[in-house]
Amino acid sequence: MNTENSTRSESGAPERGDALEDVRTVVVKVGTNVLSRPDGDMALGRIHGLIENLADLRRRGIKVILVSSGAISMGMNRLEFDKRPTSLQDKQACAAIGQIQLMAVYQQGFDRYQLPTAQLLLTEDDFASRTRYLNLRNTMFRLLEMGVLPIVNENDSISTSEIEEPGAGKGAVFGDNDELSALVASKLDADLLLLLTDVNGLYASSSDSENDENEKPLSIVREITSEITAMAGDSSDERSRGGMTSKLQAIAIAVQSGIPAVIVNGLTADVVRDVLAGEDVGTLFLPGKRLKSRKHWIAYASSTTGLTEINPGAREALVERGSSLLFKGVVRIEGDFKRGDVISLIDGDDQEFARGISNYDSLQAEALLGKELDEIAEADFPEFITRDNIALKE
Repeated sequence: MNTENSTRSESGAPERGDALEDVRTVVVKVGTNVLSRPDGDMALGRIHGLIENLADLRRRGIKVILVSSGAISMGMNRLEFDKRPTSLQDKQACAAIGQIQLMAVYQQGFDRYQLPTAQLLLTEDDFASRTRYLNLRNTMFRLLEMGVLPIVNENDSISTSEIEEPGAGKGAVFGDNDELSALVASKLDADLLLLLTDVNGLYASSSDSENDENEKPLSIVREITSEITAMAGDSSDERSRGGMTSKLQAIAIAVQSGIPAVIVNGLTADVVRDVLAGEDVGTLFLPGKRLKSRKHWIAYASSTTGLTEINPGAREALVERGSSLLFKGVVRIEGDFKRGDVISLIDGDDQEFARGISNYDSLQAEALLGKELDEIAEADFPEFITRDNIALKE
Protein backbone atom coordinates (compact mmCIF):
# COMPACT_ATOMS: atom_id res chain seq x y z
CA MET A 1 0.00 0.00 0.00
CA ASN A 2 1.21 3.53 -0.78
CA THR A 3 1.82 5.06 2.66
CA GLU A 4 2.28 8.51 1.11
CA ASN A 5 -1.43 8.64 0.33
CA SER A 6 -2.83 6.81 3.36
CA THR A 7 -2.02 5.93 6.95
CA ARG A 8 -3.14 3.23 9.35
CA SER A 9 -5.09 4.03 12.50
CA GLU A 10 -2.12 4.16 14.88
CA SER A 11 -0.68 7.37 13.44
CA GLY A 12 -3.72 9.42 12.55
CA ALA A 13 -4.94 11.20 15.69
CA PRO A 14 -2.77 14.39 15.82
CA GLU A 15 -3.29 15.17 12.15
CA ARG A 16 -7.01 14.55 12.52
CA GLY A 17 -7.25 17.13 15.29
CA ASP A 18 -5.59 19.71 13.05
CA ALA A 19 -7.91 18.95 10.12
CA LEU A 20 -11.12 19.11 12.18
CA GLU A 21 -10.43 21.76 14.81
CA ASP A 22 -12.18 24.64 13.02
CA VAL A 23 -15.38 22.94 11.84
CA ARG A 24 -18.26 25.43 11.86
CA THR A 25 -20.65 23.77 9.38
CA VAL A 26 -21.01 20.01 8.99
CA VAL A 27 -23.11 17.95 6.58
CA VAL A 28 -24.03 14.58 8.11
CA LYS A 29 -25.31 11.85 5.80
CA VAL A 30 -26.93 8.87 7.49
CA GLY A 31 -27.53 5.64 5.59
CA THR A 32 -30.52 3.32 5.63
CA ASN A 33 -28.66 0.57 7.46
CA VAL A 34 -27.90 2.96 10.32
CA LEU A 35 -31.53 4.04 10.66
CA SER A 36 -33.10 0.59 10.54
CA ARG A 37 -32.77 -2.78 12.24
CA PRO A 38 -32.17 -6.00 10.30
CA ASP A 39 -35.92 -6.73 10.35
CA GLY A 40 -36.66 -3.37 8.70
CA ASP A 41 -38.11 -1.62 11.75
CA MET A 42 -36.74 1.81 12.61
CA ALA A 43 -33.82 1.69 15.04
CA LEU A 44 -35.40 4.33 17.26
CA GLY A 45 -32.78 4.18 20.02
CA ARG A 46 -29.96 4.69 17.51
CA ILE A 47 -31.85 7.49 15.74
CA HIS A 48 -32.47 9.35 18.99
CA GLY A 49 -28.80 8.92 19.90
CA LEU A 50 -27.89 10.57 16.59
CA ILE A 51 -30.39 13.36 17.23
CA GLU A 52 -28.82 13.98 20.65
CA ASN A 53 -25.35 14.19 19.07
CA LEU A 54 -26.50 16.64 16.40
CA ALA A 55 -28.37 18.78 18.94
CA ASP A 56 -25.18 18.89 21.00
CA LEU A 57 -23.27 20.21 17.98
CA ARG A 58 -25.88 22.96 17.51
CA ARG A 59 -25.55 23.95 21.19
CA ARG A 60 -21.80 24.34 20.59
CA GLY A 61 -22.46 26.72 17.70
CA ILE A 62 -21.78 24.24 14.88
CA LYS A 63 -24.29 24.45 12.03
CA VAL A 64 -25.66 21.06 10.96
CA ILE A 65 -27.33 19.81 7.78
CA LEU A 66 -28.67 16.26 7.89
CA VAL A 67 -28.96 14.29 4.64
CA SER A 68 -31.05 11.25 5.47
CA SER A 69 -31.75 8.07 3.55
CA GLY A 70 -34.32 5.58 4.79
CA ALA A 71 -37.62 6.70 3.27
CA ILE A 72 -37.99 3.74 0.91
CA SER A 73 -37.00 1.26 3.62
CA MET A 74 -39.52 2.76 6.08
CA GLY A 75 -42.23 2.61 3.43
CA MET A 76 -41.34 -1.00 2.62
CA ASN A 77 -41.77 -1.90 6.26
CA ARG A 78 -45.06 -0.03 6.56
CA LEU A 79 -46.44 -1.81 3.47
CA GLU A 80 -44.97 -5.14 4.61
CA PHE A 81 -42.65 -5.69 1.65
CA ASP A 82 -40.27 -8.59 2.33
CA LYS A 83 -37.63 -7.24 -0.06
CA ARG A 84 -36.95 -4.13 -2.09
CA PRO A 85 -39.65 -3.82 -4.79
CA THR A 86 -38.60 -3.99 -8.43
CA SER A 87 -41.40 -1.79 -9.76
CA LEU A 88 -40.50 1.90 -10.03
CA GLN A 89 -44.04 2.84 -9.00
CA ASP A 90 -43.80 0.66 -5.88
CA LYS A 91 -40.48 2.26 -4.93
CA GLN A 92 -41.97 5.72 -5.35
CA ALA A 93 -44.99 4.75 -3.26
CA CYS A 94 -42.72 3.40 -0.52
CA ALA A 95 -40.72 6.62 -0.58
CA ALA A 96 -43.84 8.79 -0.24
CA ILE A 97 -45.11 6.77 2.72
CA GLY A 98 -41.75 6.33 4.42
CA GLN A 99 -40.75 9.99 4.16
CA ILE A 100 -43.64 10.99 6.44
CA GLN A 101 -42.60 8.42 9.04
CA LEU A 102 -38.98 9.46 8.86
CA MET A 103 -39.69 13.16 9.31
CA ALA A 104 -42.15 12.51 12.15
CA VAL A 105 -39.41 10.72 14.10
CA TYR A 106 -36.88 13.46 13.39
CA GLN A 107 -39.25 16.28 14.28
CA GLN A 108 -40.33 14.63 17.52
CA GLY A 109 -36.72 13.94 18.46
CA PHE A 110 -35.34 17.40 17.70
CA ASP A 111 -38.34 19.05 19.41
CA ARG A 112 -37.06 17.56 22.67
CA TYR A 113 -34.07 19.89 22.31
CA GLN A 114 -36.11 22.89 21.11
CA LEU A 115 -34.33 22.62 17.76
CA PRO A 116 -36.52 23.55 14.76
CA THR A 117 -36.14 21.47 11.60
CA ALA A 118 -36.94 21.99 7.93
CA GLN A 119 -37.51 19.40 5.21
CA LEU A 120 -35.94 19.89 1.77
CA LEU A 121 -36.80 17.27 -0.85
CA LEU A 122 -34.56 17.82 -3.85
CA THR A 123 -34.63 16.72 -7.46
CA GLU A 124 -32.00 16.84 -10.17
CA ASP A 125 -33.47 20.07 -11.54
CA ASP A 126 -32.49 21.84 -8.32
CA PHE A 127 -28.85 21.24 -9.31
CA ALA A 128 -28.96 21.01 -13.10
CA SER A 129 -30.38 24.54 -13.35
CA ARG A 130 -27.71 26.95 -12.16
CA THR A 131 -30.37 29.49 -11.14
CA ARG A 132 -32.14 26.94 -8.93
CA TYR A 133 -28.74 25.77 -7.71
CA LEU A 134 -27.98 29.28 -6.43
CA ASN A 135 -31.48 29.71 -5.01
CA LEU A 136 -31.05 26.50 -3.03
CA ARG A 137 -27.82 27.87 -1.60
CA ASN A 138 -29.57 31.05 -0.45
CA THR A 139 -32.41 29.10 1.17
CA MET A 140 -30.00 26.83 3.02
CA PHE A 141 -27.94 29.71 4.32
CA ARG A 142 -31.05 31.52 5.57
CA LEU A 143 -32.31 28.43 7.40
CA LEU A 144 -28.96 28.01 9.12
CA GLU A 145 -28.88 31.69 10.08
CA MET A 146 -32.29 31.23 11.71
CA GLY A 147 -31.00 28.35 13.83
CA VAL A 148 -32.89 25.70 11.86
CA LEU A 149 -31.53 22.22 11.16
CA PRO A 150 -32.33 21.33 7.51
CA ILE A 151 -33.09 17.67 6.74
CA VAL A 152 -32.44 16.81 3.10
CA ASN A 153 -33.43 13.85 0.95
CA GLU A 154 -33.94 13.20 -2.72
CA ASN A 155 -37.60 13.51 -3.64
CA ASP A 156 -37.88 9.84 -4.59
CA SER A 157 -41.65 10.00 -5.07
CA ILE A 158 -41.13 12.11 -8.24
CA SER A 159 -37.39 11.86 -8.98
CA THR A 160 -36.06 8.52 -10.18
CA SER A 161 -32.28 8.99 -10.45
CA GLU A 162 -31.57 7.20 -7.18
CA ILE A 163 -34.20 4.50 -7.20
CA GLU A 164 -33.78 3.28 -10.77
CA GLU A 165 -31.42 0.40 -11.37
CA PRO A 166 -27.73 1.22 -12.12
CA GLY A 167 -27.23 2.52 -15.63
CA ALA A 168 -30.79 3.77 -16.03
CA GLY A 169 -29.93 7.36 -15.16
CA LYS A 170 -27.09 8.11 -17.57
CA GLY A 171 -26.04 11.72 -17.24
CA ALA A 172 -27.67 12.06 -13.83
CA VAL A 173 -26.59 14.77 -11.41
CA PHE A 174 -26.56 12.41 -8.43
CA GLY A 175 -27.23 8.71 -8.18
CA ASP A 176 -27.75 8.42 -4.43
CA ASN A 177 -27.75 10.34 -1.17
CA ASP A 178 -23.98 9.99 -0.77
CA GLU A 179 -23.40 12.18 -3.81
CA LEU A 180 -26.32 14.42 -2.87
CA SER A 181 -24.73 15.06 0.53
CA ALA A 182 -21.42 15.99 -1.12
CA LEU A 183 -23.16 18.46 -3.44
CA VAL A 184 -24.98 20.01 -0.48
CA ALA A 185 -21.69 20.28 1.42
CA SER A 186 -19.97 21.96 -1.51
CA LYS A 187 -22.89 24.31 -2.07
CA LEU A 188 -22.82 25.53 1.53
CA ASP A 189 -19.03 25.74 1.77
CA ALA A 190 -19.21 23.25 4.64
CA ASP A 191 -16.15 22.45 6.75
CA LEU A 192 -16.81 18.70 6.96
CA LEU A 193 -18.77 15.94 5.22
CA LEU A 194 -19.54 13.09 7.61
CA LEU A 195 -20.83 9.83 6.10
CA LEU A 196 -22.44 7.50 8.66
CA THR A 197 -22.59 3.92 7.41
CA ASP A 198 -22.49 0.38 8.80
CA VAL A 199 -18.74 -0.23 8.38
CA ASN A 200 -15.81 1.21 10.32
CA GLY A 201 -14.18 2.98 7.38
CA LEU A 202 -12.16 2.20 4.26
CA TYR A 203 -10.04 -0.93 4.50
CA ALA A 204 -6.78 -1.41 2.63
CA SER A 205 -7.40 -5.03 1.67
CA SER A 206 -10.61 -6.83 0.77
CA SER A 207 -14.14 -5.66 1.43
CA ASP A 208 -14.39 -8.41 4.04
CA SER A 209 -11.69 -6.84 6.21
CA GLU A 210 -14.21 -5.30 8.59
CA ASN A 211 -15.07 -8.85 9.68
CA ASP A 212 -11.51 -9.32 10.99
CA GLU A 213 -11.28 -7.76 14.46
CA ASN A 214 -7.51 -7.40 14.05
CA GLU A 215 -7.83 -5.41 10.84
CA LYS A 216 -8.18 -1.63 11.18
CA PRO A 217 -9.43 0.80 8.54
CA LEU A 218 -7.22 3.45 7.05
CA SER A 219 -7.06 6.46 9.34
CA ILE A 220 -6.18 9.16 6.82
CA VAL A 221 -6.30 9.27 3.02
CA ARG A 222 -4.52 12.24 1.47
CA GLU A 223 -5.46 11.64 -2.16
CA ILE A 224 -8.05 9.48 -3.93
CA THR A 225 -5.91 7.49 -6.32
CA SER A 226 -6.73 4.46 -8.45
CA GLU A 227 -5.22 2.36 -5.65
CA ILE A 228 -7.67 3.87 -3.15
CA THR A 229 -10.72 3.41 -5.38
CA ALA A 230 -9.73 -0.24 -5.92
CA MET A 231 -10.22 -0.81 -2.19
CA ALA A 232 -13.96 -0.16 -2.45
CA GLY A 233 -16.33 -3.12 -2.33
CA ASP A 234 -20.02 -3.55 -3.09
CA SER A 235 -21.96 -3.42 0.17
CA SER A 236 -25.44 -2.56 -1.09
CA ASP A 237 -28.33 -4.75 0.02
CA GLU A 238 -32.05 -5.21 -0.45
CA ARG A 239 -33.01 -2.14 1.59
CA SER A 240 -30.28 0.30 0.55
CA ARG A 241 -28.33 1.38 -2.50
CA GLY A 242 -24.74 2.45 -2.91
CA GLY A 243 -21.73 1.11 -1.07
CA MET A 244 -18.12 2.14 -0.62
CA THR A 245 -17.73 2.98 -4.33
CA SER A 246 -20.60 5.45 -4.05
CA LYS A 247 -19.04 6.99 -0.96
CA LEU A 248 -15.67 7.47 -2.64
CA GLN A 249 -17.40 9.16 -5.57
CA ALA A 250 -19.12 11.50 -3.12
CA ILE A 251 -15.88 12.18 -1.28
CA ALA A 252 -14.17 13.07 -4.56
CA ILE A 253 -16.76 15.84 -4.94
CA ALA A 254 -16.15 17.06 -1.41
CA VAL A 255 -12.35 17.10 -1.48
CA GLN A 256 -12.37 18.97 -4.81
CA SER A 257 -14.45 21.56 -2.97
CA GLY A 258 -11.75 21.87 -0.30
CA ILE A 259 -13.86 19.94 2.24
CA PRO A 260 -12.51 17.08 4.37
CA ALA A 261 -14.71 13.99 4.64
CA VAL A 262 -14.98 11.11 7.10
CA ILE A 263 -16.50 7.65 6.62
CA VAL A 264 -17.40 6.21 10.01
CA ASN A 265 -19.57 3.52 11.58
CA GLY A 266 -22.89 5.10 12.50
CA LEU A 267 -23.89 2.04 14.53
CA THR A 268 -21.41 3.15 17.20
CA ALA A 269 -22.85 5.32 19.98
CA ASP A 270 -21.68 8.96 20.09
CA VAL A 271 -19.53 8.52 16.99
CA VAL A 272 -20.43 12.02 15.73
CA ARG A 273 -19.02 13.55 18.91
CA ASP A 274 -15.90 11.38 18.62
CA VAL A 275 -15.21 12.53 15.05
CA LEU A 276 -15.61 16.20 15.90
CA ALA A 277 -13.36 15.71 18.92
CA GLY A 278 -10.57 14.51 16.62
CA GLU A 279 -10.71 10.89 17.82
CA ASP A 280 -9.11 8.31 15.54
CA VAL A 281 -12.33 6.71 14.29
CA GLY A 282 -13.32 5.97 10.72
CA THR A 283 -11.34 7.15 7.70
CA LEU A 284 -10.56 10.84 7.17
CA PHE A 285 -10.07 12.10 3.60
CA LEU A 286 -8.07 15.30 3.44
CA PRO A 287 -9.21 18.04 1.03
CA GLY A 288 -7.49 18.88 -2.24
CA LYS A 289 -7.31 22.05 -4.28
CA ARG A 290 -10.68 23.77 -4.41
CA LEU A 291 -12.40 24.11 -7.77
CA LYS A 292 -13.94 27.46 -8.65
CA SER A 293 -17.70 27.52 -8.10
CA ARG A 294 -18.63 27.56 -11.79
CA LYS A 295 -16.30 24.68 -12.68
CA HIS A 296 -17.50 22.72 -9.68
CA TRP A 297 -21.06 23.09 -10.92
CA ILE A 298 -20.04 21.91 -14.40
CA ALA A 299 -18.13 18.91 -13.06
CA TYR A 300 -20.56 17.66 -10.44
CA ALA A 301 -23.87 19.51 -10.23
CA SER A 302 -24.85 19.68 -13.88
CA SER A 303 -26.77 17.04 -15.82
CA THR A 304 -25.45 16.01 -19.24
CA THR A 305 -27.40 15.75 -22.47
CA GLY A 306 -24.70 14.18 -24.63
CA LEU A 307 -21.14 12.96 -24.77
CA THR A 308 -18.05 13.20 -26.91
CA GLU A 309 -15.14 10.81 -27.14
CA ILE A 310 -11.78 12.48 -27.65
CA ASN A 311 -8.47 11.04 -28.79
CA PRO A 312 -5.44 10.57 -26.48
CA GLY A 313 -3.66 13.69 -27.73
CA ALA A 314 -6.64 15.92 -27.04
CA ARG A 315 -7.13 14.33 -23.63
CA GLU A 316 -3.53 15.05 -22.71
CA ALA A 317 -3.90 18.66 -23.87
CA LEU A 318 -6.96 19.14 -21.68
CA VAL A 319 -5.61 17.40 -18.59
CA GLU A 320 -1.95 18.44 -18.67
CA ARG A 321 -2.09 21.89 -20.30
CA GLY A 322 -5.64 23.11 -19.62
CA SER A 323 -6.36 23.54 -23.33
CA SER A 324 -9.65 24.05 -25.09
CA LEU A 325 -11.24 21.14 -26.92
CA LEU A 326 -10.82 21.45 -30.70
CA PHE A 327 -12.79 19.46 -33.24
CA LYS A 328 -9.68 17.75 -34.59
CA GLY A 329 -9.41 15.92 -31.26
CA VAL A 330 -13.00 14.60 -31.31
CA VAL A 331 -13.57 10.95 -32.28
CA ARG A 332 -17.37 10.70 -31.96
CA ILE A 333 -20.41 12.50 -30.62
CA GLU A 334 -23.57 11.05 -29.07
CA GLY A 335 -26.79 12.62 -27.84
CA ASP A 336 -29.10 15.46 -28.81
CA PHE A 337 -27.70 18.58 -27.18
CA LYS A 338 -27.97 22.31 -27.75
CA ARG A 339 -25.45 25.10 -27.57
CA GLY A 340 -24.87 25.88 -23.89
CA ASP A 341 -25.65 22.34 -22.71
CA VAL A 342 -23.21 20.41 -20.54
CA ILE A 343 -21.80 17.27 -22.17
CA SER A 344 -19.54 14.47 -20.91
CA LEU A 345 -15.99 14.10 -22.17
CA ILE A 346 -14.90 10.48 -22.31
CA ASP A 347 -11.72 8.69 -23.36
CA GLY A 348 -11.28 5.59 -25.52
CA ASP A 349 -12.24 3.35 -22.58
CA ASP A 350 -15.60 5.13 -22.22
CA GLN A 351 -14.46 6.68 -18.92
CA GLU A 352 -15.76 10.18 -18.17
CA PHE A 353 -12.87 12.40 -17.08
CA ALA A 354 -14.36 15.86 -17.64
CA ARG A 355 -17.49 17.82 -18.51
CA GLY A 356 -17.86 20.96 -20.55
CA ILE A 357 -20.34 23.48 -21.96
CA SER A 358 -20.69 23.07 -25.71
CA ASN A 359 -20.37 25.98 -28.14
CA TYR A 360 -22.45 24.07 -30.70
CA ASP A 361 -25.53 21.93 -30.93
CA SER A 362 -25.10 18.24 -31.72
CA LEU A 363 -25.93 18.54 -35.44
CA GLN A 364 -23.46 21.37 -35.98
CA ALA A 365 -20.79 19.57 -33.97
CA GLU A 366 -21.26 16.35 -35.94
CA ALA A 367 -20.63 18.22 -39.18
CA LEU A 368 -17.35 19.66 -37.84
CA LEU A 369 -16.07 16.39 -36.39
CA GLY A 370 -12.30 15.92 -36.79
CA LYS A 371 -11.74 19.13 -38.76
CA GLU A 372 -8.63 21.31 -38.45
CA LEU A 373 -8.87 24.97 -37.46
CA ASP A 374 -8.30 26.24 -41.00
CA GLU A 375 -11.21 24.09 -42.20
CA ILE A 376 -13.70 25.79 -39.88
CA ALA A 377 -12.56 29.40 -40.30
CA GLU A 378 -16.13 30.49 -41.04
CA ALA A 379 -17.62 28.73 -38.01
CA ASP A 380 -18.94 30.67 -35.00
CA PHE A 381 -16.24 29.37 -32.64
CA PRO A 382 -12.85 27.77 -33.35
CA GLU A 383 -13.28 25.58 -30.26
CA PHE A 384 -15.88 22.90 -29.61
CA ILE A 385 -15.56 23.71 -25.89
CA THR A 386 -13.46 26.57 -24.57
CA ARG A 387 -11.09 25.86 -21.69
CA ASP A 388 -12.93 28.14 -19.25
CA ASN A 389 -15.99 25.93 -19.71
CA ILE A 390 -14.19 22.61 -19.12
CA ALA A 391 -14.05 21.05 -15.64
CA LEU A 392 -11.91 17.98 -14.98
CA LYS A 393 -13.36 15.34 -12.66
CA GLU A 394 -11.36 13.60 -9.91
